Amino acid sequence: MSVLLGRKIGMTSIFTEAGDYIPCTVIEAGPCPVVQVRTKENDGYESVQIGFGQIPARKVNKPLAGHFAKAKVEFRRYLREFRNVKKQVKVGDELTVADFTVGDKLKISGESKGRGFQGVVKRHHFGGIGMTTHGQSDRPRAPGSIGSSSFPSRVFKGMRMAGRMGGERITVRNLKVLRIVPESNLLIVKGSIPGAPNTIVEIVKL
Repeated sequence: MSVLLGRKIGMTSIFTEAGDYIPCTVIEAGPCPVVQVRTKENDGYESVQIGFGQIPARKVNKPLAGHFAKAKVEFRRYLREFRNVKKQVKVGDELTVADFTVGDKLKISGESKGRGFQGVVKRHHFGGIGMTTHGQSDRPRAPGSIGSSSFPSRVFKGMRMAGRMGGERITVRNLKVLRIVPESNLLIVKGSIPGAPNTIVEIVKL
């Protein structure tokens, strides 16, 4: 299993030789140096920590600076740990898109777009009251009644109501690699992935 950290650049589309139109996402993936390798003997579990993205030295605190100095790698803005990495790596190794091939299936995780505080129509797809009134002629997007009367005298957990929407960790599986541009560290995958452009994503080869 190969892993990488990347940055979503945006969406585009390509045409196959047969003339089929395929929407796809362009990801700047790596290069990612291995900053730490955890072992079951020393840490109780096995994982690989990798870094991504440049950061000025003035923005790195002393504990992190020591962490990078021990690994003898340049400062990185983002650090992530991955478990169950089958590829044998050691501290200082650099992971790139060369570990992937066209046709690979990926699992990509990232943070979805934040939508802020939203009402029930946008958040839960309520239909509203349309052209009717039903006592709410001035509030067509209101949620309406949310509970019973004397019994149970409370609102059930999980009731669909207004609230914060988006900004959640989303994972999409079985995304196919369509093209690889190693000189630019680019992966082009079929379909869409979570987040807005410049969102940091975790890439795992299934």
